[in-house]
Amino acid sequence: MIKYETNSKLIKEGQIFVAIKGHTVDGHDFIDEAIKNGASKIVGEKDLSLSIPYEKVDNSEEYLKEMLVKEYSKELASLKIIGITGTNGKTTSCYLAYQTLTKLGKQAAYLGTIGFYYKDKKIEVNNTTPDILTLYKLLMEAEEAGIEYVVMEVSSHSLSYERIAGLKLIAAAFTNLTEDHLDYHKTMAAYLNEKVKITKYLQDDGIMILNSDDDASEAFKVFKNYKTYGLKGDYKIESFDIKPDKTNLKFGYQNQDYEVTTNLTSKFNVYNYLTCLATLNSIGFTIADLIKVTKDVYPPKGRCETYKVGKGYAVVDYAHTPDAVEKVILAYTELKKNRIITIVGCGGDRDPLKRPIMGNIATKLSDYVIFTNDNPRTEDPKKIMDDIIKDNKSQNYEIIYDRTEAITKGIKMLEDNDILLILGKGHEDYQIIGHTKYHLDDAEIVRSFM
Repeated sequence: MIKYETNSKLIKEGQIFVAIKGHTVDGHDFIDEAIKNGASKIVGEKDLSLSIPYEKVDNSEEYLKEMLVKEYSKELASLKIIGITGTNGKTTSCYLAYQTLTKLGKQAAYLGTIGFYYKDKKIEVNNTTPDILTLYKLLMEAEEAGIEYVVMEVSSHSLSYERIAGLKLIAAAFTNLTEDHLDYHKTMAAYLNEKVKITKYLQDDGIMILNSDDDASEAFKVFKNYKTYGLKGDYKIESFDIKPDKTNLKFGYQNQDYEVTTNLTSKFNVYNYLTCLATLNSIGFTIADLIKVTKDVYPPKGRCETYKVGKGYAVVDYAHTPDAVEKVILAYTELKKNRIITIVGCGGDRDPLKRPIMGNIATKLSDYVIFTNDNPRTEDPKKIMDDIIKDNKSQNYEIIYDRTEAITKGIKMLEDNDILLILGKGHEDYQIIGHTKYHLDDAEIVRSFM
């Protein structure tokens, strides 16, 4: 058990409570509860006189990070950790790699947007890459359970806040860079700089896997040991044939050609599959073995999750950035035999700059669009919607704030071979309005009509 804790409710007898002043909650306000629950020592930033030992530090968050790295990083050194970063594709690429390792008989874990998975355990996490204390706890749990490989998503925020401090990666991969999180990073250059920091966590003999079809991949070549994939990569895409429920892919590597059929659809999933394959091949797994288990590997929940509903299809996907929304709509446009109907919204208290971009992409590429709520949080839903339709000259949309009502309307509109794209929430089974989280699962709503 890690002896440090930042949640007073989780304190066990003898643990050290580190009071951290967060964005909305100040840990110093819960010191009494921590003492009551058995804390043996308190660490904080204020001048305090307490009934148990107290240590004042300049920055309690930095103190916690330093102590975790100093006392526990060596225990995690036995884990073979693979980190994947990029704007889009992290979840699918990681989940494919996790499943593939498992199918190859390896003890593996996945950590990312949809949770922490290993063996039969599934644990929810609050962030794509959790805070450093949660991360260390989960990795210690995996190590104690005999896990050999951990495939984890590494977000730009986590690299900025050094949440993976003390970890050493055997391999890292970069998927792509498109506009997102500019409310935090301000510029694309700053956003890229944070992503590139993943190279600092690679072992000296580690490998960097790069999507050569994305110009931003050049920045990651500061790490000299790298391989590429793409239309012009080391793992070279020769051709692909996309069906509604599978993709036939031909690629070449080191003067040899390979063919494989994946249980994924769309061009971007060709890249996600190659991210997985190139990464695992580069750490010692043969391409033949990787192809052999591909038939048993599937996309994660909420990533191009497809249902036959009435006379058409409904697809639930997590696409919530302009680039992801564009790629999903274009992918299904290539497959459509009738109309593309898109349901999409934008999150509240998040980057407002992408809202009109997403709105215009949706109306331009779809036959019809229903704009709806997607976690408005504390922001006025009407303000979010005004941003989405700002300067939108199209007439092929309507606004339905209630997401359940919007999905119901979309399903009832389906005619022969129509495709309904329900974008933005994917695996999420909730809607955040104000500070309250309500149950809402897009796929669940779809299944109720089947």
